[in-house]
Amino acid sequence: MGKALFTKTQNKVFKNVTPEGFAPVFQKVIQEQKSSLGNPLQIEAFYAQNDYDPKFVMDHLNNDDLKTFSSYLLKANEHGLDPNLFKAQAYNDLLNKFYDKKAIKTTDEAYHDIAELELMTANILINYSNALQYGIISPRRIYARYYTATQRPDSNAVNKVLAVTNFKTYLDSIQPKNPQYLALQKALLSSSTAPGMTQEETDRTIKVNLERLRWKNKPSQDKYVIVNIPDFRLDVMEGGKSTLNMKVCVGEGRNKDYANTLIEYDDSDKTDRPFSRETPQLASMIYEAQVNPIWNIPQSIVSKEIVKHAEDDPYYLANNNIDVFENGKKLEDSETIDWGSEDLSKYEFKQRPGDDNSLGKVKFLFPNKSSVYLHDTPAQEPFKKNMRAVSHGCVRLEKPLDLAHSLFGDGSKYDMIKQFMSEDNPKPTDVALSKKVPVYITYVTCWADENGTLQYRPDVYGLDIVLFAHMQKFLASNSKTVLAMATPAN
Repeated sequence: MGKALFTKTQNKVFKNVTPEGFAPVFQKVIQEQKSSLGNPLQIEAFYAQNDYDPKFVMDHLNNDDLKTFSSYLLKANEHGLDPNLFKAQAYNDLLNKFYDKKAIKTTDEAYHDIAELELMTANILINYSNALQYGIISPRRIYARYYTATQRPDSNAVNKVLAVTNFKTYLDSIQPKNPQYLALQKALLSSSTAPGMTQEETDRTIKVNLERLRWKNKPSQDKYVIVNIPDFRLDVMEGGKSTLNMKVCVGEGRNKDYANTLIEYDDSDKTDRPFSRETPQLASMIYEAQVNPIWNIPQSIVSKEIVKHAEDDPYYLANNNIDVFENGKKLEDSETIDWGSEDLSKYEFKQRPGDDNSLGKVKFLFPNKSSVYLHDTPAQEPFKKNMRAVSHGCVRLEKPLDLAHSLFGDGSKYDMIKQFMSEDNPKPTDVALSKKVPVYITYVTCWADENGTLQYRPDVYGLDIVLFAHMQKFLASNSKTVLAMATPAN
């Protein structure tokens, strides 16, 4: 150990270094800094199993791998990440001490600095790897309505990092290769400014969307349906290309007037308290089309809207084909009831199929916790507007029959759907999809289109605000750790 370190550093102090002298110092440093490590138990176990051998220092100082690693950390801002997240400058300063043959002056200092460099290398390499491959924030922890399975780093991911043998090869391998990611990286580095946005707003928008691209939850199937909430658009993707797209209307959001921006926002916006009508982010499987559906009106809509109309107009329910049921039995005289004084939980409100049914002529079902679905609508006027966050949470489709054709293809089932949707006396009909199709409802405010041009959309639900705030909190909490690990021992 001593000979190898002296040969590389030309610092005579290292001649006296031995594995036996180093091990107890390293054990002490690990215990002292345990609370600042991202994966303390695994790191401690790894070194205990390897007799506290400073693997990274001994195997990677001599070939300048650690210098290579340091250069990647210092350029973390190319990913929209602050180098301080990875203690880049503190790490570089400590590493440079080993290349200055007079910087480390005593054997005790040498032992401590080897231990410090070894532990920092292991911990930071794990953190950097996890950040690039999984993102720094778990979406399911910061968003109240996020129902998309998102893989997070586990013990296998940590063990893979600790087994790295060639730093440059490994670091290049974890650089995201997604063309979308590369396009956003390029825009960030070129300091481009989006139309109608400041430079700072543009940078922040790119950074939060780079983070979203790092999350391991992207569609992998050859065919799937995807809805992007801020873009108010649905695409059917096949073989990586859109074979059908249409406008959609989504749930009303808390930031629909776009008053809150990433530059100025109130502290309350940093917590995800979604508006009750916001469409959730989710991943599921479309399994059925219901043609000429009955609308089982949710209690929230009944109490806030339906009964208020019924109080003003006793014939509102009949005129809108809304039946009321009590204990499963249809009421024949609903217009005589004073709804303002009734316990509404006793009743069920259902709108019959027809041209004025709020679900239109067809809805597409997929399992989810929020009782949302894709559906037709008689309300066509919102499709003419740019801001289409107007629904109660479900996704309204501009071209529902086209979606049915894309899902079912040519054949008897599609022909039946088309026929039943056009009938004057419609009856509810369930049509099962022979092969379920994945559906993703997601939230992306910046991406590269098919021509490579970056597209930006306003933050209609304020979810960029929530994500950026948590990224800043993560930086702040890790900056405290930077000071702890960068402080020399007495």
